[in-house]
Amino acid sequence: MPLTGIRVLDLTRIISGPYCTSILADMGAEVIKIESPGEGDPVRAQGVIRDGLSWYFANYNRNKKSVTLDLYTEEGKSILRRLIPSCDVLVENYRPGIMEKMGFGGAALQALRPDLIHCSINGFGTSGPYRDRPAFDFIAQAMSGFMSLNGGENDPPMRAGPPVSDLVAGMNGALGVLAALLRRERTGRGDAISVSLMSSMIGLLSFQAANYFASGELPPRTGNDHGIVAPYGLFETADGQVAIAPSNDAMYEKFLDALELRSLRSHPEFRTNADRMRNRASIKAAIEARTRQQSSRYWIERLNQYGVPCGQVLNLREVFDDPQVADQEMAIDVPHPDGQQVRMLGFPIKFAQAPCRARSPAPPLGADTDEVLRGLGLPESRIQELRAAGAI
Repeated sequence: MPLTGIRVLDLTRIISGPYCTSILADMGAEVIKIESPGEGDPVRAQGVIRDGLSWYFANYNRNKKSVTLDLYTEEGKSILRRLIPSCDVLVENYRPGIMEKMGFGGAALQALRPDLIHCSINGFGTSGPYRDRPAFDFIAQAMSGFMSLNGGENDPPMRAGPPVSDLVAGMNGALGVLAALLRRERTGRGDAISVSLMSSMIGLLSFQAANYFASGELPPRTGNDHGIVAPYGLFETADGQVAIAPSNDAMYEKFLDALELRSLRSHPEFRTNADRMRNRASIKAAIEARTRQQSSRYWIERLNQYGVPCGQVLNLREVFDDPQVADQEMAIDVPHPDGQQVRMLGFPIKFAQAPCRARSPAPPLGADTDEVLRGLGLPESRIQELRAAGAI
């Protein structure tokens, strides 16, 4: 697999960090997840619990090993110091400064392994006036400007439903780790990577940020309409709605051909995209007068014949019943030791030669502690002493 032979030390919890390390694990890395004894990652107790297992936790922690260490004890820190030199990558999502307080700042990590790749995922970055503030997804969505762009013109700002900032920060972390591994192959040097939830969300602001930089004007909230293209969005049909995205003039003309509304091409209010943006409500009304005459299925088939991007708004049941989703294997069943078949999300990145695989389920808390400690050379008697002392 792409990352076979790479060992990742995972000091993360909740979502952003575990998502980052799950991407690396799915690509073949050996990921050792360090958890506190007794409770472990808080997500173990969140979401729907079936037979004692959080399927939420299971989705983000497959293909990993679980080792329990109390990093507030000297014994736990001592084991971590022995473990770090055997790892290629360390990923953590503590607030900036916590690793230093624990005795694992940049200089200490480099002394333990000079070519270590250290990825820190945090709320606001490792410097600046907000670096010490706590942050979660909702806060990053709010403070990045992202929420200000969502919702209708007269509606309040709106968050995205999934924890987008956690997920995009996790992806950026994994991307940074992969780039640093490639650089290390060329130079022999490690690196320190910082990824923040807020900056990751700002990096998604796309044309809204570009237009603001160019004009100095704040972009309005446009709901399901596009901020710089019209017509574009959800359109009423005889039995529901269809999402339609004719993103340029050539596509707009194909759209009119499919609707048999070619007369709109010469309409004085709709000749250019700028005209259509000014008269967005009028052109939408003209189009919906036509789309309401047929079903959603009819329009999806017809628009696809003309090469116009379109689709229905699907709920999750419809998504995972969809034949395209089934073909792409975006829902997979992973057997767990307790006999459950846990359904979870599949792999969005498809490798032809070395595909991602669910090699193992999410581990029970501390399931791999003894194996990993034995690999460090600790005798069985010492492992039992550490367990009795509560360090593991």
